[in-house]
Amino acid sequence: MQLLRKQPWIGRAWIDIVFILLPPFACLAIIAVCPKLFQNNKNLPDYWWVILILLVDVAHVYSTLYRTYFDKQALHKQRSLLFTIPFVSFVASVMVYSTNSILFWSIMAYIAVFHFIRQQYGFMRIYSRKERVNKWYKRIDAFTIYVATLFPIAYWHLNAPRNFNWFVSGDFFYFKSTTLLTGCYIIYITLLTVYVIKEIIMLVQYKQINIPRVAVIIGTVVSWYFGIVYFNGDMAFTLLNVVSHGIPYMALIWIYGNKNYNKQSKSGNFLRIIFSKYGIAVFLVIIFLLAYIEEGLWDMTVWKEHQNIFKVFRLIDVQISGQLLNFLVPLLALPQITHYVIDGFIWKIKKDDFKWNNETSKLAAEQVV
Repeated sequence: MQLLRKQPWIGRAWIDIVFILLPPFACLAIIAVCPKLFQNNKNLPDYWWVILILLVDVAHVYSTLYRTYFDKQALHKQRSLLFTIPFVSFVASVMVYSTNSILFWSIMAYIAVFHFIRQQYGFMRIYSRKERVNKWYKRIDAFTIYVATLFPIAYWHLNAPRNFNWFVSGDFFYFKSTTLLTGCYIIYITLLTVYVIKEIIMLVQYKQINIPRVAVIIGTVVSWYFGIVYFNGDMAFTLLNVVSHGIPYMALIWIYGNKNYNKQSKSGNFLRIIFSKYGIAVFLVIIFLLAYIEEGLWDMTVWKEHQNIFKVFRLIDVQISGQLLNFLVPLLALPQITHYVIDGFIWKIKKDDFKWNNETSKLAAEQVV
């Protein structure tokens, strides 16, 4: 079996380390410094809300635009997909929300959970793309990613209530059971132990360690366990959940764009400017502005929780009827829904126009985020 000659970075090593691998560990370090602030907190202060929800969670949704609707070639070749998904999603959302609003948020929550889990699996597959190892080693890695994410979700369902929600109160279904929870714990500890043993065997066998793959797996374990199981606070959950997901996703979009859109023949002047050496500021300003507009509309019409942040949207007191909410809520949620659904397709396309380069051409077929 051919050994890895170097670490399988996606972009430059420092970018992968800082923006893809480091976030869960950095968040855990922040929590460790101020544990009482995060332990049982039920409320997210405005300044934390702006940083975590507005500038990371919502903004990362809009970064998908650079990979889809802002890319002329992608839009041309995947037109039916890129327009059918939001249309069908909106119609289905209106039907569900008008029937039962909590059911709507529950479906959203479970789709989001699936999306978050698949992103971690996708990054693990990216960083495993050059490994030529026993198939059981790869299966253990996959099992570990899934148990690292599904056990905290099972704990959440079996040990509710928690001091946080995914979207709104009651969006998860709960079934309190000490017996099932104990069984889940046993499976969790067993599979994590198997993973550690596997890594030790691989280190002895190959005399090398795949640092980014191991970092993704360990980062997934710590962020999901401490964010959901160990700490019972909204701030801890949001910090570990949002940052560990949103920042790596934006980094992936940036790395992809920087490798592809600087080519003269690729997608016109706009994306070449965005993904140029100094285009990162424009990249961020656009998605931050779109996130601010979306959240301002949410606050003006539905939530009405952050008046100090969205004063410009509160100049007019808007009262929305129940019938109109049946269309407005699905419409405001559409960017997020589209992001969840469309992301399952854009990283699986195998055509040449979505390949990064010869070395990483398997990425498009393997990565589902």
